[in-house]
Amino acid sequence: MSNLRPILRQLVESKYLDLFGVLLVLGVCYYRSFHETIFYQGEIQFGIPMTELWSHVQQGAFPLGLLSMLGAVLSLLGTRLVGKQNNWGNLLNTFTAINSGVLDFLFGNASAIITYPLSFFINTFAFANWNKGQKIRKIDRNYFIIVIVGLMIGFALVFLGAHLFGGRADTTFLTVVSITFGLSLGGNFCNALKYEESWLSWIIYNIVQLTKNTMQMNIANVVKYIFYLFNAFITLFDWKLNGDK
Repeated sequence: MSNLRPILRQLVESKYLDLFGVLLVLGVCYYRSFHETIFYQGEIQFGIPMTELWSHVQQGAFPLGLLSMLGAVLSLLGTRLVGKQNNWGNLLNTFTAINSGVLDFLFGNASAIITYPLSFFINTFAFANWNKGQKIRKIDRNYFIIVIVGLMIGFALVFLGAHLFGGRADTTFLTVVSITFGLSLGGNFCNALKYEESWLSWIIYNIVQLTKNTMQMNIANVVKYIFYLFNAFITLFDWKLNGDK
């Protein structure tokens, strides 16, 4: 096991893996034609050629696709920086929460109005707490409490938001959003306290996303979440075996 320690730390610290992840996410977004998506006149419009995009923006269109691509790249880099125990990753994730909230709302998740502000404040707390010198901590009873409470809050806020603000209201959609948001909520709070097992939470989160996208035959997202899953695995074991930087 000791032979794995330097390999794990090198993978987590690798700038080449950062670059590979960015190119993979951009490739996935391009494959799904995210760059051709806008929000215009109260609805999402797909298949807008890049040559016509700027003229639509001048007429008041919101470049939903391009900002989705930017948010995806920044989210990946923020995740990688957190894995490197670089506090700038928490700060980056704080700002990507704003971008993700706006985009999620425009894609029909009306509960984003009340869910993403919570993610924003948790990431802000993570940045402040790490800035005080928070060390990696071992799993304890509080970790499980945080995970369970995160899921409960996720379901409560998503269904409450749908009831109050409308948007997509089908049960399957709201349940999937609740589970993924609840897992991310617990994962982010555990990260703020620097639990080793915060990466276990992200492993479970990525498995859920991977399963969902495999069932939907969304191959592009399957590839993306395989990378995220790999990153969560190596970071979990790096934190466990190598500890604080």
